[in-house]
Amino acid sequence: MNIRLAGLAAALLGASAPALAASAGGPKLDVIAKDFVALTLEAGEREPGYVDAYYGPKAWADAAKANPRAVPALKAEAIRLTAATRAVDDASLTPDERRRKAFMLGQLKAAETRLAMLEGQKFSFQDEAEGLFSVRPPIKPLSSFDPILARIDKLVPGDGDLAARIDAFQSRYVIPADKLDAVMKAGIAACKARTQAHIALPKAEKFDLAFVTGKPWSGYNWYKGGAHSLIEINTDLPVAISRAVDLGCHEGYPGHHALNVLLEDKLTKGKGWVEFSVYPLFSPQSLIAEGSANYGISLAFPGPEKVRFEREHLYPLAGLDPQTADAYDALMTAKADLASSENTIADAYLSGKMDKPTAVAALAKYGLSSVARAEKRLSFIETYRSYVINYNLGQDMVRAHVERASASQDARWKAMEAVISQPTTPADLMK
Repeated sequence: MNIRLAGLAAALLGASAPALAASAGGPKLDVIAKDFVALTLEAGEREPGYVDAYYGPKAWADAAKANPRAVPALKAEAIRLTAATRAVDDASLTPDERRRKAFMLGQLKAAETRLAMLEGQKFSFQDEAEGLFSVRPPIKPLSSFDPILARIDKLVPGDGDLAARIDAFQSRYVIPADKLDAVMKAGIAACKARTQAHIALPKAEKFDLAFVTGKPWSGYNWYKGGAHSLIEINTDLPVAISRAVDLGCHEGYPGHHALNVLLEDKLTKGKGWVEFSVYPLFSPQSLIAEGSANYGISLAFPGPEKVRFEREHLYPLAGLDPQTADAYDALMTAKADLASSENTIADAYLSGKMDKPTAVAALAKYGLSSVARAEKRLSFIETYRSYVINYNLGQDMVRAHVERASASQDARWKAMEAVISQPTTPADLMK
């Protein structure tokens, strides 16, 4: 165990901590978990952005900042912890602890992969994604998306370039800057109300909303611990009316905020599993987080409920014509079928098979966006690389898992709550 953290860990998991289910292997996982936190925090000192959230003892973060190990030493530590985790006999664990072990192995494999990348090791797009997120994404030829473009072409009036026509069409649905705060808060409030009707959240949970610029993403949830998030919305580009509910559910409820609140409440505090006090961005946890956050939109607003809410509440608030809501919703629904084209483009671009102008053009064509939005999306791909699979493939996997539970909305919400409050792995979603 990392000596710098031993005393602090003992305090965190001492007499005041919740009692863990009695087992022979649980204490071994506790030791590994504490070392995993140290590993992750120190890796975060070697790569800005590696740690997405941390709400454990400040002294642990201070120790990592004061004396982080070099990348080769950190990779060796990830390998050591993997071996130690594998050595814990499943027969000595409770069923919950076996899930904990499987979750930890995925997180450690991701740490080893990301640290190898920091050392300069090159992976193919699919190998990188599999190492980081525990799933190997299929790569479809771009031509397979052409029939979808042909179908969408019939939805948008006019002639000429389809992406340009859609960009012009979508410009009618931009939220005016002076109404953005009110519209976003109304969208988030509706997402919260629908989530809380099915999932109990701690009474103290809350979020702050801020608008920012100069980011490669459109929205971000910064989890602070104590059931508190900062949700930031990027206004580099105009924000369309559909994004109010999308971002409200994705970043808030039942998305990232709800997931982090529940993991903190049920696992970090409820079970004393300290590994959940730190969230390494490049890990299988992100496939669960992004996939459930994207699926959460249609779970909270099934069928026509999203466009109905937008038409009745958000369009008037934004000063847009509610009579045109159905046409815009039909376009957004059709565009969703193009989502995984981004994996194909990212694979080609990151491997050097597609140059930057070609990648921008492809993102504009298959993302049905302006060149400016395509450039912004390519900036995201350059920054986060294979992370892009978590949005589309992750969503598909979460949807399939949750909807296998039942056609009943109540049963689906129960399945969703399990996904975002337990040590869920990508393999679990295939069950």
